[in-house]
Amino acid sequence: MLQNPQLTPEAEASTQAWLDALNISFQVQNADAVANLFLEDGEWRDLVALSGVLQTVDIAGGLAPLLLESVTRAGARDFAVDHARTAPRLVDRGGRQVVEAIVRFDTDLGTGEGLIRLVRTAGETGYRAWSLMTALDELNAVPPHVSTPESDPYNVGADLDAPNWLDLRTRVRTYANRDPEVLVVGGGHAGICAAAWLGHLGIDTLVVDTMSRIGDNWRTRYHNLKLHNERDSNHLPFLPFPRNWPRYIAKDKIANWLEAYVEIMEINFWLETRFDGARYIAEDGCWEAKLYLADGTERTLRPRHIVMATSVSGTPKFPDIPTLANFQGPCVHSSAFENGEDWTDRKALVFGTGTSAHDIAQNLHENGAQVTMVQRSPTLVVSVEPGAQAYDAILLTDGPPIEDRDLYNLGTPLGQLTVAHKLLTDKVREWDKDLLDGLEKAGFRLDFGEGDTGWALKYRTRGGGYYFNIGCSEYIIAADIGLIQYDDIATITATGVTMNDGMTHEADLIVLATGYYGQEVLVRQLFGDVVADRVGPIWGFGDGKELRNMWTATAQPGLWFTAGSFSQCRAFSKFLALQIAMDLNALKVRATA
Repeated sequence: MLQNPQLTPEAEASTQAWLDALNISFQVQNADAVANLFLEDGEWRDLVALSGVLQTVDIAGGLAPLLLESVTRAGARDFAVDHARTAPRLVDRGGRQVVEAIVRFDTDLGTGEGLIRLVRTAGETGYRAWSLMTALDELNAVPPHVSTPESDPYNVGADLDAPNWLDLRTRVRTYANRDPEVLVVGGGHAGICAAAWLGHLGIDTLVVDTMSRIGDNWRTRYHNLKLHNERDSNHLPFLPFPRNWPRYIAKDKIANWLEAYVEIMEINFWLETRFDGARYIAEDGCWEAKLYLADGTERTLRPRHIVMATSVSGTPKFPDIPTLANFQGPCVHSSAFENGEDWTDRKALVFGTGTSAHDIAQNLHENGAQVTMVQRSPTLVVSVEPGAQAYDAILLTDGPPIEDRDLYNLGTPLGQLTVAHKLLTDKVREWDKDLLDGLEKAGFRLDFGEGDTGWALKYRTRGGGYYFNIGCSEYIIAADIGLIQYDDIATITATGVTMNDGMTHEADLIVLATGYYGQEVLVRQLFGDVVADRVGPIWGFGDGKELRNMWTATAQPGLWFTAGSFSQCRAFSKFLALQIAMDLNALKVRATA
């Protein structure tokens, strides 16, 4: 829940006074005046609105001159409280009481929205900014697509013999005589969110995926899987989940929703279609993309843009485990595991202690298997409630609409997020003390993220390495699920493992819950070394404060990436779509010049 929101006249007056001072600083082109409006640890996060990219800059990194330069270049003006949104209020963020307010402004390209967090000081305005976030909302040249009788491609007249809506819809999604402007590779929630936002801007988009049914990337996973964070953090754009849905949504319910969503949002989608790579044709400003279709035929498309939506880490990782080849039983990666019901009264070794490892071990145990987990590295464990949900607190409220809550979330730059999550992780460790003490007594090695900042930043850094406890930890504590350390294994045998002390652990099955390679591996396979080297690392922060190459233009023209949680994809797909819209509109302007 949001902490202590207080709507006060003082909050609104303070916000507007600060914004007035900011507007004057921009008008007189005074970078020092801009700097004086921010705290020493102040940050500015821009989501396309002023800089054209996703970036975060702090005071030490030149926030003031860069903000002033960007405002001037973008023609940004008239920063003011947005009275159509949730009113400014006093809240606790990261151990500070701040005035939090949604703002609006104009630029030469369109309209912007943003969020400021102000801290009371002795300065001229009485407040200084801990953070300012600016985000592009709409483009003047590419407004959201609104259907009219004149623009609606499915408008059906009085002629009863004319094609009906379904006829026209079928014709559109076959791409018989045209190429899509954007090709989205991957039809999970990330690709679907991107396609929804692109369609919202009237951009011709095709999604392709190898699955036989939309939602199968969830539907075919292990039997008892549910989302580990609450419903209200996982809404898709434009169409939230019904309020009577369970707080933690089962995989098949998610799968069916994705399938229905694609139909409702009229997203063009090709199933059983394999993307076999693409070659960029610089002189034409487009890709030559090779696809293999369900009927066995090959199709070449020429989209302007390709969006890779193949997850944070989509290629299963099979680590070099010495002597693993000795094992004579089934050995599967976690991505291929479906259900433990075939392993009743049999023995299994699960390598790994991340989310998949825990869920699979629990599934096997509850189906009557004898399970031992093999821990290879320390793992962060947090209770689902209250622990894990506390990190999504901004998104879990019955107050402001989801669009405002997304702004509160987007308006938390990395420095501020790090401070807040360190405090939160300390608190969660207190809440989870009995659970964590029990795990340590069972020999489980714990981790709390870099700088003890918890699972959410760990996810942004490496895409995994944590577990939301839904019951498996209790099995480990009670020794109902065994635990051994990888470093204590002397050798893997035909029938299990032998430990350094001579003990043996028999196994009929080995599951490798050993994670996935980063997206750059797949990029190299599909686009070649030149493109992969040009793009570089994907995901993680590197030396910056934004995720590398995510939802923003890469060094390779026309190549984009989207991935992450439902909330990340819902919010950031908008900015990916707006950037693509700007590029396509520039092409159209040049073509008519």
